Amino acid sequence: MFNNIYSDKKILVTGHTGFKGSWLCLWLKSLGAEVAGFSAYVPSKPAHFDFLQEDAYDLSIEGDVRDFELLKKEIDNFCPDIVFHLAANPIVSDCYKDPRMAFEVNLMGTVNVLEAVKDSKSVKSVVMITSDKCYENVEWYYGYREGDKLGGIDPYSASKACAEIAISSLQRSFLKEKGIRVCSARAGNVIGGGDWAANRIIPDIVKKWYSSEELSIRSPNSTRPWQHVLEPLSGYLQLGAILDEDIKSLEGEAFNFGPRENLDISVLEVVKSMSKYINGSWKVEADASFKKEAGLLKLNCDKANFLLDWQASLNYEETIRFTAQWYKEFYEGNRDSICEFSKNQIKEYCLIAKKKNTSWSLDD
Repeated sequence: MFNNIYSDKKILVTGHTGFKGSWLCLWLKSLGAEVAGFSAYVPSKPAHFDFLQEDAYDLSIEGDVRDFELLKKEIDNFCPDIVFHLAANPIVSDCYKDPRMAFEVNLMGTVNVLEAVKDSKSVKSVVMITSDKCYENVEWYYGYREGDKLGGIDPYSASKACAEIAISSLQRSFLKEKGIRVCSARAGNVIGGGDWAANRIIPDIVKKWYSSEELSIRSPNSTRPWQHVLEPLSGYLQLGAILDEDIKSLEGEAFNFGPRENLDISVLEVVKSMSKYINGSWKVEADASFKKEAGLLKLNCDKANFLLDWQASLNYEETIRFTAQWYKEFYEGNRDSICEFSKNQIKEYCLIAKKKNTSWSLDD
């Protein structure tokens, strides 16, 4: 897969203890990479990361992306070939509570990563993960393209838009002339097993229902481009592989990674779909204390499809099934084998992608 690019490569993943980061590391290890992770803390209890250990990484470094000197030191020590930057403050409500933290982590953390790799003798390419919320959201009924206006009313969205501007500036000013290839990746509303972050619909569902409590739904009619965590990760890996080969001169480009168009489903419909696998009840209850989120947000992924030959592989039913079955295994099955269960889901996802002739999953 991915043209065997990652076999025996040294890969650094920032934010490796997080939901997406832990899945990415597990996948990279299965591809034969030597993986180092850099994170300040484990963001939830429980956490997917806690059940992976050596199956997901060779080196786990405790460090904050705001600490430039430590970050640079660890990059110089590990000498990665490729860097995936995922470390972030990802919760919209947390960023409302502490906007300074949002900009320090999401903007300056991004700047620090690029500054740290600027003089690296080993790094060839960098994939910077931001968010679909970097766009100035006017709730269009069609998907945002990579060239659309950046912005954000809330601190989280604004910090991600700022990060995108910083990535573009540093790439054009310094990294391009040094031969370090940099791209940004934009995805959002990722679901899947192992996510226990606060104020996200799937973690809220499983925490409430497996405690025999009723779920309160804040925004039942909001639609999101729901996608399983492995979908954007396959895009990040495809992008990283193409950057490493340097066959398309994509440095400086931004790419959207989203689901197939028919996955713009309401929050209420997601709750109902999850209830087919896990018993639970719910009620609609507005939370006046919570700041408003966008009601509609879609991405156009034509650019990734055309330049990376990438597209999402799962339909909506498969997305929900993958997600619900992971949590059922965790809460009702054997937690000691949860790492193996995650690896098997990666294998199943790859088989589905291969049956659909998705390019990254095919043999040469």
